[in-house]
Formats: sequence, structure tokens, C-alpha cells
Amino acid sequence: MTFKTRILATTALVAGIAASGVAAQEQSIIVQSTTSTANSGLYDHLLPVFTQETGIAVNVVAVGTGQAIKNAANCDGDVLLVHAKSAEEKFVSDGFGVERFDLMYNDFVIVGPDEDPAGVGGMQDVQASLEKIASSGAVFASRGDDSGTHKKEMSLWASTGVDPTSGSGAWYRETGSGMGATLNVAVGMDAYAMTDRATWISFENKSDFEIQVEGDEDLFNQYGVILVNPAKCENVNAEAGQAFVDWVISDAGQTAIASYQLNGQQLFFPNAD
Repeated sequence: MTFKTRILATTALVAGIAASGVAAQEQSIIVQSTTSTANSGLYDHLLPVFTQETGIAVNVVAVGTGQAIKNAANCDGDVLLVHAKSAEEKFVSDGFGVERFDLMYNDFVIVGPDEDPAGVGGMQDVQASLEKIASSGAVFASRGDDSGTHKKEMSLWASTGVDPTSGSGAWYRETGSGMGATLNVAVGMDAYAMTDRATWISFENKSDFEIQVEGDEDLFNQYGVILVNPAKCENVNAEAGQAFVDWVISDAGQTAIASYQLNGQQLFFPNAD
């Protein structure tokens, strides 16, 4: 091989590597996500299956739902997967998302110490239990971070007519943190807290805490998935992002969601239609 031939061969090799690098880069997406799906281990279960079937790598940014929606609206992602339906529908109606799909559900629960100072243990009426917590002055730890869980909590307080923020710093403690950190605060303060069931099942620092309130239909927790609109965000990898959306709402994706268990308990229940 002449020197010139070697140069041409080397140039072709470098060009080939660069081209393959671009192709590999195109085969990845960013999912702006709520924290519960990440903290529960669901993505560790789902994403390897998706990547194996499609060749598309998924990078998850796990933050509160409110922040995830802001990030996606700022074009910092390809797919949005959160749990605040009205905010998700607004995201789509404002043109930031293409279409919203129901994905799966579980429920919220109120947890608290075994001694149960407000006497709400075993209650199924969530509004009545919140009223008892407020009237008793028992400490309640709130995320206070505009997450999907915080949005739901505030809507439940609103339905009781109680403004918990009037007790801010006294019986009502806003952490401004994620669910795991808020549960740690609650355990440390013997405070009640509202959490999604999946995070509670996977939470390891339960101490003497247990579920005190559950079973109210108002504690239903729906998750949705949305492709970020490439018409708004030119950098969106629409083809790969749509492939992810299509897969998680397909029979294969829904079966994978249903099969995920922790400590013998199913954490999420698929309901894409």
C-alpha cells in the first residue's frame, strides 16, 4: 500500500467512524420524567428491554413533574413522562407536546408513625383524614416543590377548605425536596406525608412508619407520556422519541410495566388504550 493509499484509507476510516458516531448519537433520547418512576426502579426494568428491541438509548432526567414540564417546554428533552394530567393537557394545548397518552396508574397513600397522633389510621376518606391532621396539629411533611405529588396534595387540601400553608413552619413543613428526601424528613420528625405507593414500597428507611390512609378514589394517580413537539423544538429527536412513546403504550411495553414488581408487589398498572 502506497503512502497516498494509506492516507485515503485512513481518511475513509475516520469518516466512517464519524458517521457511525452521528448515527449512534441520533439513536438516543432524553426523557423528562417524574421522580417516582425512576426511584421505584421501573426504568431499570423497562429501558434495557426497549433499547434491546430498538437500539435507542434512553437518558432519563428525573425531577418533580412541574420541573420536568418546564424542562420539556424549554426544549430540553424529547419525551415527557409525568403524573399531573391537567398540566400535561395544558402542555399539549400550548403546543409544546404532540399528543398525550394515558400510560399507567397506581395510587397515593398517606403514611405516618405507628403511634398515629392524629388518629387517622385505617381511614379511607382522604379529605376527612387531612382535616383531622390539621385540627390535631400533628406534623405533616409536604414536598412543596410543584411536583405531581405536591399538586395532588394541594388539590386535596383545597377540597377540604383547609389552607395548610397557614400552618407553614409550625405543623405544616414544606421540604422543597423530592419524595425520598421528604419521606426521610417525615420519618425524622414523626410527621405524616403523602406519597405515591411505588415510592413507598421502594423506600428503605420506613422505621416504624406505615400506611395510615389509603383506598379513596381521590388518591388515584395517573401517569401520561407525551412526545415533545418538534415544531416547537427543532432539536427534538422526533422519530426515536415517537418510537419510545409507541413502545411504552404497545402491548409489549404495557406487559413490561405490568411485570415489574418489588417485594412481591406490582408497582404500576398499565392502562394505555
